[in-house]
Amino acid sequence: MTLSPDNAEPEISVDAKGLKCPEPVMMLHAAVRKASSGEVIRLLATDPSTQRDVPQFCRFLNHELLVADEEQGTFYYLIRKLG
Repeated sequence: MTLSPDNAEPEISVDAKGLKCPEPVMMLHAAVRKASSGEVIRLLATDPSTQRDVPQFCRFLNHELLVADEEQGTFYYLIRKLG
């Protein structure tokens, strides 16, 4: 089953709406550090730069980007911590 904003059960939620780069990714990084391997983190953001930054963050640190979506100006990400 593919996780989606409608059926995902993230263990950690990060609300970075209204914040500008680099704050959303810094908050995501802090959440990932606290998470256990396999846990899912949900990030909500309004900064369009997260569309570039979050996938790069996941690739660089080898985490799984499960969902990258946008609805009415809010960007929604689900990231699974690996390792």
